[in-house]
Amino acid sequence: MTSAPVALTEPGALTIRAWRDYDEDACALPGMSLGTVEVTGPTEDRAARLWELGVRRVQFTEEIDLTAVDDADAAAQAVRRLCLIRDLTAHAVLVQWRLRLPAEPDDGWRDLGHLQPPGMLTGPVDPAAALTQWREQHYLCKCLWRQGPGFVQIRDRRWGDLRRFTAEEPAYHRAIARLAYGAPPSAVPEAVAADFLQERLVRRTGPLLWWLPYRVNRWIQEAMAI
Repeated sequence: MTSAPVALTEPGALTIRAWRDYDEDACALPGMSLGTVEVTGPTEDRAARLWELGVRRVQFTEEIDLTAVDDADAAAQAVRRLCLIRDLTAHAVLVQWRLRLPAEPDDGWRDLGHLQPPGMLTGPVDPAAALTQWREQHYLCKCLWRQGPGFVQIRDRRWGDLRRFTAEEPAYHRAIARLAYGAPPSAVPEAVAADFLQERLVRRTGPLLWWLPYRVNRWIQEAMAI
């Protein structure tokens, strides 16, 4: 069953298919499909608004190709899609998508290993092995950030161990906000961008940098254990 497209206001939409349940069999039942959803509105609110619509499973209709992002428009579109996947992962929404990566570096998929694994991956030397690793090693809260009074903390387990970073300097707080949905490197202090790049907390997509960790919305266990 399909329904008419659902618009969330304003132009410049991303198009996805959406359902009200996680289970594929349940999604085939009458009334469970939301059909094609045009996702617009403020970028930072999109995942939350989809959740409020009752969306629990989404499918991106086009492959995200990170080998063709040299121009600003293509890069911006790829970043918008990846940031939505990041934010939907934080809401524990099941995401179906396809990803094409550059051949180098071969472990480039690990930058994105905290996101819902794609259904198809191309680019690595052995894409099947890389995708199997991604699926077997993925869990919610793998790379997240949270904000306390006067500090930001990032907890990153993408590499197998826990890497924890705490930043108290306001410049880092502002940079996270600026890079949350993609910005040119010149938008943040050079030293801050260099620190984030070194720790692989931001990713360069064409002429843009964008913030990789998500602010978790669904804890898998008590917050103190995370």
